[in-house]
Amino acid sequence: MTRPFGSIGLGHERYDRIGRTYTATRRPDPRIATAIWTALGDAHTVLNVGAGTGNYEPTDREVTALEPSPVMIAQRPSGLAPVVQGRAEHLPFDDGSFDATMAILSDHHWSDRRLGLTELRRVARRRVVLFNADPGEADLFWLTTEYLPEFLELIPARYRRPGAWSDELRKTLGEVALTAVPVPHDCTDGFYGAYWRRPEAYLDPTVRAGISVFAQLSSRAVDRAIDALGADLESGRWQKRHREMLKTDELHLGYYVITAEPTSQDRRRT
Repeated sequence: MTRPFGSIGLGHERYDRIGRTYTATRRPDPRIATAIWTALGDAHTVLNVGAGTGNYEPTDREVTALEPSPVMIAQRPSGLAPVVQGRAEHLPFDDGSFDATMAILSDHHWSDRRLGLTELRRVARRRVVLFNADPGEADLFWLTTEYLPEFLELIPARYRRPGAWSDELRKTLGEVALTAVPVPHDCTDGFYGAYWRRPEAYLDPTVRAGISVFAQLSSRAVDRAIDALGADLESGRWQKRHREMLKTDELHLGYYVITAEPTSQDRRRT
């Protein structure tokens, strides 16, 4: 079984299979985009690693995209940044080639996450910006705890300790700042936590096809979870259980923007 956040990621080969309808549900959310672009600061040249279809690439900067999956590359709209096919673990760029590097909801899929982060640090002159979820906070989401506990089993034990994820980031990137990004109830980017107040969306196979978590779990586990969720929605049990949450406009589910400003000494570390 594939483990996110570990040494073995989802890999572009599976994205070549599951990513064909990615753009149907994965559109950048403007509020998340603002948080990411603010973190980029005054960086003019930016490398987007694991760029996918180009979500969250700023249009007012000089961006280069790097993506391993040809299926994802083929879905990039015309007019976006030029794209290089390649992997995070072996960036084909010289040291300090960009003002900033960014990776958005992608670093947990790399084959060697620590090496990929080291590479991001190496080619960034000023700043590294990530957006992702802390695996140690995966139990904040009702879909995981109530319907898909198998997802927790995908998370390596070393990440389950509180603070373990940020500790690893600091070991790899140097000093980092973590800014929590709550997920809005009407989030337009259909990642795993996006539909926390719209549970019926998870019953849609097209929605699930754009979420890599479902591709990493067995079909038996997914079918069981979806059947149970559908039954709870139909009976009203889910609505009753989460009536207070339904009054909330945004929810913290462990997603963060991470900003690091590596020094010359940091970039030389191996």
